[in-house]
Amino acid sequence: MNEYHKIQTLFKRDMSTKHKTLLEGEWTLPEFEYLANNQWIFTEKVDGTNIRVIFNAGLVTFAGKTDAAQIPGQLIARLNERYLPLAARMQDVFGRDACLYGEGYGAKIQKGGGKYRQDPDFVLFDVRVGEWWLQRSDVEDVATKLGIDVIPIIGEGTLHDAVEWVKRGIRSTWGDFEAEGIVARPKIELRARSGERIITKIKCRDFVAGLVA
Repeated sequence: MNEYHKIQTLFKRDMSTKHKTLLEGEWTLPEFEYLANNQWIFTEKVDGTNIRVIFNAGLVTFAGKTDAAQIPGQLIARLNERYLPLAARMQDVFGRDACLYGEGYGAKIQKGGGKYRQDPDFVLFDVRVGEWWLQRSDVEDVATKLGIDVIPIIGEGTLHDAVEWVKRGIRSTWGDFEAEGIVARPKIELRARSGERIITKIKCRDFVAGLVA
């Protein structure tokens, strides 16, 4: 099943500087600039590792961001325990091959992962059924039917709103600590001329004093 596409950062960077300074206002894609004043949906960016839960030919398997990526042992044990028994339920829900895209997170997954939870788990952020990406409401419906946590929506607004929010700092929905940032996508699913989905990420740490031009 397809690997998850790259999520493009919002602004370009000065690659000649030590910290690859963010060049605020220099958009990485013309589509971002064109759509900047439209309404976007903001979800919390979680600091974890990209995980695919793949339903194919009636079986459930797991993969990382790439097919060659190694999944931490404690996380694969949790995935086996939690999601292998869902094969029959996935057949009922999807009726065909599908892929759940999410973040493996929690203690020992990334540095500071224990802030989210003390045990490793999977939180859903996207679903692809065949060649179709599901809308957010349908992703939430899948999560409900399968008993899976889904990345929370934390707001909506323009891309300018998102940048200002990140600059002020965002408290995580998981606890009293700073969120990694925002993942923003247009309120209506859109694609670039290349066929790539229009989604962007804005990290809080990119707006630390001295890292923005």
